[in-house]
Amino acid sequence: LQRELEIIRGVQHKKVICVLDEAHLLDKETLEEFRFMLNYRFDSESPMGLILVGQTELWDQKLRYQNYAAIRQRIDMNIVLRHLDRAETGMYIDAHLVYAGGKKDIFTERAIDEVFKSTNGIPRMINRVCEKTLMYASQQQKRLIGEHMVQYVTEHEMLKGGGI
Repeated sequence: LQRELEIIRGVQHKKVICVLDEAHLLDKETLEEFRFMLNYRFDSESPMGLILVGQTELWDQKLRYQNYAAIRQRIDMNIVLRHLDRAETGMYIDAHLVYAGGKKDIFTERAIDEVFKSTNGIPRMINRVCEKTLMYASQQQKRLIGEHMVQYVTEHEMLKGGGI
């Protein structure tokens, strides 16, 4: 891989960016390998950019501890997507509905309250709850989604322990 990086950088004159999704699942040895690769024969410039994408456990249960200090020192930026508040949750749902070509007024205000309550404002979970609720509403031939539909979906159709 180091040889390939040198070819891409030296011969093709391209910058290499490596994106590791689900990085919270990587063990310390794998993260160390990437750290060594970032240091390989390059004093002033890294051979590649490295983007670690993962759940908050990446920082909370790994990178913040002393035995990861060498890796942490190479982090230029740490971005955490925060949970949405109630108003942002409503805007988020509306924006997705408009983008999909739907109407913004499919979910009642109380339904959005219930989505927010059941997801704690986590965008990925908002998406899951809304998608499943939209499918449920379609099966029931309903055009308006109320709080009871959201409650039904979160209680009966969402896997418990998987965030909802």
